[in-house]
Amino acid sequence: MARRRRTADPRRDTERWFLAHGLAYFVPDERAAVRSALRARHLVPLVVLVLVGTAALGGLLGWVSQQVSAAPALWASSLLVIGVLYAATALHAGPILTFGLRRTVTSVPLLVGSAMRALPLLLLFVGFLFINAEAWQMSASLSFATHWLVVLMLLGIGVVFQLVRLPEEVDLVDDAVDEAFLRRTCRGTPMADTQERFAADPQVDAPALARVTGLERWNLVLVLLVIQLVQVLALMVAVFVFLLVFGSIIMNQETQLSWTGLAQTQHVPHLGSVSAELVKVSLFLAGFSGLYFIVSAVTDETYRAQFFSVVTRELEQAVGVRAVYRALRAQEEDPAHPEQHPPG
Repeated sequence: MARRRRTADPRRDTERWFLAHGLAYFVPDERAAVRSALRARHLVPLVVLVLVGTAALGGLLGWVSQQVSAAPALWASSLLVIGVLYAATALHAGPILTFGLRRTVTSVPLLVGSAMRALPLLLLFVGFLFINAEAWQMSASLSFATHWLVVLMLLGIGVVFQLVRLPEEVDLVDDAVDEAFLRRTCRGTPMADTQERFAADPQVDAPALARVTGLERWNLVLVLLVIQLVQVLALMVAVFVFLLVFGSIIMNQETQLSWTGLAQTQHVPHLGSVSAELVKVSLFLAGFSGLYFIVSAVTDETYRAQFFSVVTRELEQAVGVRAVYRALRAQEEDPAHPEQHPPG
Protein backbone atom coordinates (compact mmCIF):
# COMPACT_ATOMS: atom_id res chain seq x y z
CA MET A 1 0.00 0.00 0.00
CA ALA A 2 2.73 2.48 0.97
CA ARG A 3 4.71 1.51 -2.13
CA ARG A 4 1.80 2.25 -4.46
CA ARG A 5 1.13 5.56 -2.74
CA ARG A 6 4.75 6.67 -3.22
CA THR A 7 4.70 5.69 -6.86
CA ALA A 8 1.40 7.49 -7.41
CA ASP A 9 2.45 10.78 -5.82
CA PRO A 10 6.08 10.91 -4.61
CA ARG A 11 5.89 14.70 -4.41
CA ARG A 12 3.14 14.72 -1.78
CA ASP A 13 4.70 11.82 0.08
CA THR A 14 7.98 13.69 0.19
CA GLU A 15 6.28 16.80 1.57
CA ARG A 16 4.78 14.68 4.33
CA TRP A 17 8.26 13.21 4.91
CA PHE A 18 9.66 16.74 5.20
CA LEU A 19 7.07 17.66 7.85
CA ALA A 20 7.71 14.46 9.82
CA HIS A 21 11.45 15.24 9.88
CA GLY A 22 11.10 18.84 11.03
CA LEU A 23 11.67 20.32 7.57
CA ALA A 24 8.53 22.42 7.31
CA TYR A 25 10.23 25.17 5.32
CA PHE A 26 11.21 22.67 2.62
CA VAL A 27 7.51 22.49 1.65
CA PRO A 28 6.62 25.35 -0.76
CA ASP A 29 3.16 25.99 0.71
CA GLU A 30 4.54 26.17 4.23
CA ARG A 31 7.37 28.43 3.09
CA ALA A 32 4.95 30.78 1.33
CA ALA A 33 2.83 31.04 4.49
CA VAL A 34 5.92 31.88 6.54
CA ARG A 35 6.99 34.58 4.09
CA SER A 36 3.51 36.08 4.34
CA ALA A 37 3.64 36.04 8.15
CA LEU A 38 7.02 37.79 8.06
CA ARG A 39 5.84 40.65 5.87
CA ALA A 40 5.95 44.07 7.51
CA ARG A 41 2.21 44.67 7.26
CA HIS A 42 1.57 41.54 9.32
CA LEU A 43 4.56 41.60 11.63
CA VAL A 44 4.95 45.28 12.58
CA PRO A 45 1.46 45.76 14.15
CA LEU A 46 1.88 42.54 16.13
CA VAL A 47 5.35 43.53 17.36
CA VAL A 48 4.14 46.98 18.42
CA LEU A 49 1.12 45.49 20.22
CA VAL A 50 3.25 42.89 22.02
CA LEU A 51 5.92 45.40 23.06
CA VAL A 52 3.37 47.89 24.38
CA GLY A 53 1.29 45.21 26.13
CA THR A 54 4.20 43.45 27.79
CA ALA A 55 5.79 46.76 28.81
CA ALA A 56 2.53 47.84 30.46
CA LEU A 57 2.14 44.53 32.28
CA GLY A 58 5.78 44.60 33.37
CA GLY A 59 5.46 48.15 34.66
CA LEU A 60 2.30 47.23 36.57
CA LEU A 61 3.98 44.20 38.14
CA GLY A 62 7.03 46.28 39.09
CA TRP A 63 4.82 48.91 40.71
CA VAL A 64 2.76 46.34 42.63
CA SER A 65 5.75 44.29 43.78
CA GLN A 66 7.98 47.33 44.40
CA GLN A 67 10.76 45.53 42.52
CA VAL A 68 12.24 47.35 39.57
CA SER A 69 13.66 44.14 38.08
CA ALA A 70 10.21 42.55 37.93
CA ALA A 71 9.27 44.68 34.91
CA PRO A 72 12.12 43.64 32.56
CA ALA A 73 11.91 40.03 33.81
CA LEU A 74 8.23 39.80 32.92
CA TRP A 75 8.82 41.66 29.65
CA ALA A 76 11.61 39.28 28.55
CA SER A 77 9.68 36.17 29.64
CA SER A 78 6.54 37.32 27.84
CA LEU A 79 8.45 38.06 24.65
CA LEU A 80 10.02 34.61 24.81
CA VAL A 81 6.69 32.82 25.28
CA ILE A 82 4.90 34.88 22.64
CA GLY A 83 7.79 34.45 20.22
CA VAL A 84 7.71 30.66 20.60
CA LEU A 85 3.92 30.58 20.18
CA TYR A 86 4.06 32.80 17.10
CA ALA A 87 6.82 30.65 15.61
CA ALA A 88 4.88 27.45 16.28
CA THR A 89 1.67 28.81 14.72
CA ALA A 90 2.04 31.64 12.20
CA LEU A 91 5.61 30.71 11.25
CA HIS A 92 4.74 26.99 10.99
CA ALA A 93 7.68 25.99 13.18
CA GLY A 94 5.68 23.40 15.11
CA PRO A 95 7.15 20.46 13.15
CA ILE A 96 10.63 21.89 13.68
CA LEU A 97 10.17 22.14 17.45
CA THR A 98 8.50 18.72 17.66
CA PHE A 99 11.23 16.99 15.68
CA GLY A 100 13.96 18.75 17.64
CA LEU A 101 12.47 17.60 20.95
CA ARG A 102 11.92 14.06 19.66
CA ARG A 103 15.42 13.91 18.25
CA THR A 104 16.84 15.02 21.60
CA VAL A 105 14.99 12.25 23.44
CA THR A 106 16.45 9.65 21.07
CA SER A 107 19.92 11.15 21.68
CA VAL A 108 19.89 10.56 25.44
CA PRO A 109 23.07 8.40 25.35
CA LEU A 110 24.91 11.21 23.54
CA LEU A 111 23.53 13.74 26.00
CA VAL A 112 24.60 11.66 29.00
CA GLY A 113 28.06 11.14 27.52
CA SER A 114 28.59 14.82 26.79
CA ALA A 115 27.27 15.74 30.23
CA MET A 116 29.67 13.30 31.89
CA ARG A 117 32.57 14.99 30.10
CA ALA A 118 31.40 18.51 30.86
CA LEU A 119 30.13 18.07 34.42
CA PRO A 120 33.37 17.27 36.33
CA LEU A 121 35.18 20.43 35.24
CA LEU A 122 31.93 22.39 35.37
CA LEU A 123 31.12 21.28 38.91
CA LEU A 124 34.67 22.07 40.00
CA PHE A 125 34.24 25.59 38.67
CA VAL A 126 30.70 25.99 39.99
CA GLY A 127 31.58 24.41 43.33
CA PHE A 128 34.35 26.96 43.86
CA LEU A 129 31.82 29.76 43.35
CA PHE A 130 29.14 27.99 45.36
CA ILE A 131 31.29 27.68 48.50
CA ASN A 132 32.03 31.37 48.46
CA ALA A 133 30.62 34.06 50.72
CA GLU A 134 30.64 36.74 48.03
CA ALA A 135 28.41 34.66 45.73
CA TRP A 136 25.88 34.18 48.52
CA GLN A 137 25.95 37.87 49.46
CA MET A 138 25.36 38.92 45.88
CA SER A 139 22.53 36.41 45.35
CA ALA A 140 20.87 37.33 48.64
CA SER A 141 20.88 41.02 47.69
CA LEU A 142 19.05 40.36 44.41
CA SER A 143 15.42 39.45 43.87
CA PHE A 144 14.20 36.30 42.16
CA ALA A 145 13.11 38.45 39.21
CA THR A 146 16.68 39.67 38.78
CA HIS A 147 18.04 36.14 38.91
CA TRP A 148 15.55 35.00 36.30
CA LEU A 149 16.46 37.97 34.09
CA VAL A 150 20.16 37.06 34.38
CA VAL A 151 19.41 33.45 33.38
CA LEU A 152 17.46 34.64 30.31
CA MET A 153 20.30 37.00 29.41
CA LEU A 154 22.90 34.23 29.65
CA LEU A 155 20.77 31.91 27.52
CA GLY A 156 20.26 34.73 25.02
CA ILE A 157 24.02 35.17 24.72
CA GLY A 158 24.35 31.43 24.17
CA VAL A 159 21.67 31.45 21.45
CA VAL A 160 23.40 34.31 19.62
CA PHE A 161 26.68 32.39 19.85
CA GLN A 162 25.01 29.31 18.38
CA LEU A 163 23.32 31.27 15.59
CA VAL A 164 26.76 32.51 14.54
CA ARG A 165 28.38 29.06 14.52
CA LEU A 166 25.63 26.64 13.43
CA PRO A 167 25.14 28.07 9.91
CA GLU A 168 28.79 27.20 9.24
CA GLU A 169 28.02 23.55 10.00
CA VAL A 170 24.97 23.60 7.74
CA ASP A 171 26.92 25.13 4.86
CA LEU A 172 29.37 22.22 4.88
CA VAL A 173 26.65 19.70 4.05
CA ASP A 174 25.69 20.88 0.55
CA ASP A 175 29.24 21.55 -0.65
CA ALA A 176 29.96 18.11 -2.13
CA VAL A 177 26.76 16.74 -3.67
CA ASP A 178 27.06 14.19 -6.47
CA GLU A 179 25.07 11.23 -7.79
CA ALA A 180 26.51 8.88 -5.16
CA PHE A 181 25.50 11.37 -2.45
CA LEU A 182 21.94 11.55 -3.80
CA ARG A 183 21.64 7.78 -4.15
CA ARG A 184 22.80 7.26 -0.58
CA THR A 185 20.68 9.99 1.01
CA CYS A 186 17.48 9.18 -0.89
CA ARG A 187 17.59 5.47 -0.06
CA GLY A 188 14.55 4.53 2.03
CA THR A 189 12.74 7.84 1.38
CA PRO A 190 9.83 8.72 -0.94
CA MET A 191 12.37 10.10 -3.42
CA ALA A 192 14.27 6.81 -3.85
CA ASP A 193 12.56 5.74 -7.08
CA THR A 194 12.56 9.28 -8.46
CA GLN A 195 16.27 9.65 -7.81
CA GLU A 196 17.03 6.45 -9.73
CA ARG A 197 14.95 7.69 -12.66
CA PHE A 198 16.65 11.08 -12.69
CA ALA A 199 20.10 9.52 -12.38
CA ALA A 200 19.63 8.02 -15.86
CA ASP A 201 18.33 11.29 -17.33
CA PRO A 202 21.16 13.54 -18.57
CA GLN A 203 18.83 16.55 -18.67
CA VAL A 204 18.42 16.56 -14.92
CA ASP A 205 21.20 18.15 -12.87
CA ALA A 206 19.90 17.48 -9.37
CA PRO A 207 23.22 18.32 -7.65
CA ALA A 208 22.91 21.85 -9.02
CA LEU A 209 19.67 22.17 -7.06
CA ALA A 210 21.23 21.05 -3.77
CA ARG A 211 22.34 24.48 -2.52
CA VAL A 212 20.28 25.30 0.58
CA THR A 213 19.51 28.99 1.09
CA GLY A 214 16.95 31.31 2.67
CA LEU A 215 14.26 29.88 4.92
CA GLU A 216 15.27 26.31 4.12
CA ARG A 217 18.78 26.97 5.38
CA TRP A 218 17.38 28.52 8.55
CA ASN A 219 15.14 25.46 8.94
CA LEU A 220 18.22 23.27 9.30
CA VAL A 221 19.84 25.77 11.67
CA LEU A 222 16.72 25.87 13.86
CA VAL A 223 16.61 22.08 14.11
CA LEU A 224 20.20 22.05 15.37
CA LEU A 225 19.50 24.96 17.71
CA VAL A 226 16.45 23.30 19.29
CA ILE A 227 18.32 20.04 19.83
CA GLN A 228 21.24 21.77 21.53
CA LEU A 229 19.05 24.10 23.61
CA VAL A 230 17.13 21.16 25.04
CA GLN A 231 20.44 19.56 25.99
CA VAL A 232 21.57 22.80 27.64
CA LEU A 233 18.33 23.13 29.61
CA ALA A 234 18.64 19.52 30.79
CA LEU A 235 22.18 20.20 31.99
CA MET A 236 21.08 23.39 33.76
CA VAL A 237 18.32 21.51 35.59
CA ALA A 238 20.84 18.82 36.62
CA VAL A 239 23.26 21.43 38.00
CA PHE A 240 20.44 23.30 39.76
CA VAL A 241 19.16 20.13 41.48
CA PHE A 242 22.70 19.06 42.43
CA LEU A 243 23.43 22.42 44.06
CA LEU A 244 20.14 22.34 45.96
CA VAL A 245 20.88 18.87 47.33
CA PHE A 246 24.55 19.63 47.96
CA GLY A 247 23.78 22.96 49.62
CA SER A 248 21.03 21.54 51.83
CA ILE A 249 23.56 19.02 53.15
CA ILE A 250 26.62 21.19 53.81
CA MET A 251 25.16 24.68 54.31
CA ASN A 252 23.56 24.99 57.72
CA GLN A 253 21.51 28.02 58.72
CA GLU A 254 24.31 29.65 60.68
CA THR A 255 26.67 29.54 57.70
CA GLN A 256 24.01 30.95 55.37
CA LEU A 257 23.25 33.80 57.77
CA SER A 258 26.94 34.57 58.11
CA TRP A 259 27.56 34.57 54.35
CA THR A 260 24.44 36.46 53.33
CA GLY A 261 24.48 38.99 56.14
CA LEU A 262 20.75 38.47 56.71
CA ALA A 263 19.02 38.37 60.09
CA GLN A 264 17.12 35.21 59.10
CA THR A 265 16.70 32.94 56.11
CA GLN A 266 13.46 32.18 54.30
CA HIS A 267 12.80 28.50 53.69
CA VAL A 268 10.88 26.92 50.83
CA PRO A 269 7.55 25.46 52.05
CA HIS A 270 7.71 21.69 52.74
CA LEU A 271 11.49 21.77 52.14
CA GLY A 272 12.85 22.93 55.46
CA SER A 273 16.50 22.39 54.53
CA VAL A 274 16.23 24.44 51.33
CA SER A 275 16.29 28.20 51.85
CA ALA A 276 15.29 30.90 49.36
CA GLU A 277 18.91 32.07 49.36
CA LEU A 278 20.08 28.58 48.40
CA VAL A 279 17.58 28.55 45.51
CA LYS A 280 18.84 31.94 44.32
CA VAL A 281 22.53 31.06 44.27
CA SER A 282 21.77 27.67 42.67
CA LEU A 283 19.71 29.33 39.92
CA PHE A 284 22.42 31.90 39.29
CA LEU A 285 25.16 29.29 38.96
CA ALA A 286 22.97 27.00 36.84
CA GLY A 287 22.58 29.87 34.37
CA PHE A 288 26.34 30.26 34.09
CA SER A 289 26.63 26.49 33.66
CA GLY A 290 24.27 26.65 30.69
CA LEU A 291 26.37 29.30 28.96
CA TYR A 292 29.55 27.31 29.69
CA PHE A 293 28.05 24.18 28.11
CA ILE A 294 26.89 26.09 25.01
CA VAL A 295 30.38 27.40 24.41
CA SER A 296 32.10 24.08 25.14
CA ALA A 297 29.64 22.20 22.92
CA VAL A 298 30.77 24.25 19.94
CA THR A 299 34.47 24.44 20.76
CA ASP A 300 35.06 20.94 22.18
CA GLU A 301 36.22 18.74 19.29
CA THR A 302 35.21 15.46 20.93
CA TYR A 303 31.64 16.61 21.50
CA ARG A 304 31.39 18.16 18.03
CA ALA A 305 32.66 14.97 16.42
CA GLN A 306 30.06 12.84 18.22
CA PHE A 307 27.14 15.26 17.93
CA PHE A 308 27.64 16.30 14.32
CA SER A 309 28.54 12.79 13.17
CA VAL A 310 24.99 11.78 14.10
CA VAL A 311 23.20 14.94 13.03
CA THR A 312 25.17 15.42 9.81
CA ARG A 313 23.73 12.20 8.38
CA GLU A 314 20.24 13.61 8.84
CA LEU A 315 21.26 16.96 7.37
CA GLU A 316 22.75 15.22 4.35
CA GLN A 317 19.59 13.19 3.88
CA ALA A 318 17.50 16.36 4.02
CA VAL A 319 19.71 18.06 1.42
CA GLY A 320 19.71 15.03 -0.89
CA VAL A 321 15.95 14.47 -0.75
CA ARG A 322 15.33 18.17 -1.27
CA ALA A 323 17.56 18.27 -4.36
CA VAL A 324 15.67 15.44 -6.06
CA TYR A 325 12.35 16.89 -4.90
CA ARG A 326 13.21 20.23 -6.52
CA ALA A 327 14.24 18.45 -9.71
CA LEU A 328 10.89 16.66 -9.76
CA ARG A 329 8.98 19.90 -9.26
CA ALA A 330 11.03 21.59 -11.96
CA GLN A 331 10.26 18.76 -14.38
CA GLU A 332 6.56 18.93 -13.60
CA GLU A 333 6.51 22.66 -14.25
CA ASP A 334 8.66 22.53 -17.42
CA PRO A 335 9.21 19.00 -18.72
CA ALA A 336 11.39 20.24 -21.59
CA HIS A 337 14.03 21.91 -19.37
CA PRO A 338 13.71 20.65 -15.80
CA GLU A 339 17.06 21.99 -14.70
CA GLN A 340 16.50 25.51 -15.98
CA HIS A 341 13.63 26.50 -13.75
CA PRO A 342 14.21 25.30 -10.17
CA PRO A 343 11.15 26.16 -8.10
CA GLY A 344 11.50 28.43 -5.12
